[in-house]
Amino acid sequence: MSDATGKRLNKFISESGICSRREADRYIEQKRVTINGKLPELGTKVMPGDNVALDGKPIGASPENKSDRVYIAYHKPIGITCTTERHVKGNIIDAIKHRQRIFPIGRLDKPSEGLILLTSDGDIVNKILRAENAHDKEYIVTVNNPISERFIKKMGSGIPILGTVTKRCKVNAMGRNRFKIILTQGLNRQIRRMCEFLGYEVTKLKRTRIMHIDLGGLKPGQWRNLTEDEMSKLNHALESSTKTASN
Repeated sequence: MSDATGKRLNKFISESGICSRREADRYIEQKRVTINGKLPELGTKVMPGDNVALDGKPIGASPENKSDRVYIAYHKPIGITCTTERHVKGNIIDAIKHRQRIFPIGRLDKPSEGLILLTSDGDIVNKILRAENAHDKEYIVTVNNPISERFIKKMGSGIPILGTVTKRCKVNAMGRNRFKIILTQGLNRQIRRMCEFLGYEVTKLKRTRIMHIDLGGLKPGQWRNLTEDEMSKLNHALESSTKTASN
């Protein structure tokens, strides 16, 4: 942290491993955060020696090398909800039962299964999720009817959903009614909505890869720590990534 400029409060909180920057902003707006016993505004900076607390509990500064951070890959089973809200039945936090406080990077809807990353490092969340950073996410999808060349071409060229047109993406047939799709976006239920627009219903959706990190041999419900090689490649890939939307 620079003595002259300090660090933005939401960044300070996210780096502590409590939550993402977006969630930190929400906590600040809800007046759950204090600096030296006073309620701060969004954008307030934390200076060396400041005492930051959430719900009255002190938040410590993160080590610069992030040696205390957790990064894991989890094979989310069907039926698990990607929320940190513990009152939600089948939430992902209770499912994993990790000893440290972690949260998912993005979402995978309840009827879907596959790879999702979780971390205690809130600083990398938006870097991975923002569409303009163009980080690949690969899915294997099964639909209720035979797919055609037209279907593959339409899916790859862009589908109008949610008031926009999806970005061009790679789509390859893998059988009579199964295909692989690689997205850089993360619109709500994107693949399901794209298929519905073309008259198809998704019967199975499995995410197999995020960037260079593969689901590998993880079975539903299993998780593992990211390897040193995966972390090295992840940090390198994120060096040029933006954390917030471009102007």
